[in-house]
Amino acid sequence: MPNTDFQAAVDRVNGLTKDPGNDAKLRMYALYKQATQGDVAGKRPGFTNPVGRAKYDAWSKLKGTTQADAEATYIAEANALAG
Repeated sequence: MPNTDFQAAVDRVNGLTKDPGNDAKLRMYALYKQATQGDVAGKRPGFTNPVGRAKYDAWSKLKGTTQADAEATYIAEANALAG
C-alpha cells in the first residue's frame, strides 16, 4: 500500500515554484530513490557524466538507510522546502 503522505510530499516537491538549489535537489533525489528502490546498485558513472555521478554519489551516501526512514526524512524535508 503506497504511503499517501509520501506521495503528497513528492507532489509538493515537484510543484515547487522556487528552485531550492542543486544541493537540496540532489538530497531530495537521493531520498526519493532510497525510499522507492532501496540501496544504490550498478556502477558509478564516469567523469564524462558529472550529473549522473553526482546523483549516484548522493544516493550512495544513504546506503543502509531503511526505505521507511528515507520516506520519513523525505516528507520532513519536503515540508521544510515547501514552507
